[in-house]
Amino acid sequence: MTENLNLFTSTQVVIKEALDKLGYDEGMYELLKEPIRMVEVRIPVRMDDGKVKVFTGFRGQHNDAVGPTKGGVRFHPAVSADEVRALSMWMTLKAGIVDLPYGGGKGGIICDPREMSMHELESLSRGYVRALSQVMGPTKDIPAPDVFTNAQIMAWMMDEYSRIDEFNSPGFITGKPIVLGGSQGRDRATAEGVTIIINEAAKKRNIDMKGARIVIQGFGNAGSFLSKFLHDAGAKVIGISDAYGALHDPDGLDIDYLLDRRDSFGTVTTLFDNTISNEELLELDCDILVPAAIENQITEKNAHDIKARIVVEAANGPTTSEATKILTERGILLVPDVLASAGGVTVSYFEWVQNNMGYYWTEDEVRERMTKKMVDAFENVYNFSETRNIDMRLAAYMIGIRKTAEASRFRGWA
Repeated sequence: MTENLNLFTSTQVVIKEALDKLGYDEGMYELLKEPIRMVEVRIPVRMDDGKVKVFTGFRGQHNDAVGPTKGGVRFHPAVSADEVRALSMWMTLKAGIVDLPYGGGKGGIICDPREMSMHELESLSRGYVRALSQVMGPTKDIPAPDVFTNAQIMAWMMDEYSRIDEFNSPGFITGKPIVLGGSQGRDRATAEGVTIIINEAAKKRNIDMKGARIVIQGFGNAGSFLSKFLHDAGAKVIGISDAYGALHDPDGLDIDYLLDRRDSFGTVTTLFDNTISNEELLELDCDILVPAAIENQITEKNAHDIKARIVVEAANGPTTSEATKILTERGILLVPDVLASAGGVTVSYFEWVQNNMGYYWTEDEVRERMTKKMVDAFENVYNFSETRNIDMRLAAYMIGIRKTAEASRFRGWA
């Protein structure tokens, strides 16, 4: 049997298993196995050369039984309908795990922002909002930043929605600049959340974070922040990578130097001669491995060669279902993406709350509230997995989907 590398269908398999174990019938799975709404839009943009180019965009809204849907918008050449479907379902799981009043949403546009001017990116961002304004809004579906999108793009999208709505609507979108109603700490929330989870996981395996040997695959937004946080906490980051290769130093890399040299897309290895491959990086002898790049990195083929004691997923879907089983059987603590990377949506929720009440918290208040949410969520999933004797991924899915399933049941949807 070939390994399932499709994010959407592999997500459906785990959701089916989670619902079965929770005692729900086939009707509940039929409701939750894909988004209730999947919209595809065409966005015309007049490019700088005067020609009109038409881009394809998507928005998936998984389920709004609990509350409005919530999730990022990514600009990337590899965006697909199936990816958006899967990621919208993951957002439902994340919201359930950290107990937020949201369903999951996700959006994307097929484009390469690295080859576009600021003017073209602004036109594309505004066009996406115009195309979807009837199904989005502060009480319907709330976007946020994702791969290759940032606070500036969120600001353009908020401004476009406010023009259409004829009302200043900061709660329409999160991840905005602070001056437009953004929250303190939002830009580093995902990485801070992963750092909190790494600390909690290390305690369960009696690993002292001071001097712990850590390998991080990926040096983009999440990976670079993570490297900095863990390095500053006294851990030894012995390996990092980008799309072009990886760096390894058993005595610990000079993270501040690497952060200073990386470009805006997280590339730094091209400056060095002595690099190793991403495949070799994953198999380094270390205490904690953090895949923070792309999906399907730890598979049936290399799971037996992973030497870390803990794997914490900061990327979306870096470990396949088969690899999850192998790692768990080998006694490696695998912390799934839907738990580890929930810091972003948690602080996005805080931003939305602050926008709704017009009162803003300090960075310390945001960090304190997020830490409590993440620690509680980790303990909940870890204890659930231990008492049920199941892996952490299935435990996280069962906890994550239960809130939406119960809300759907009470509403009479299934």
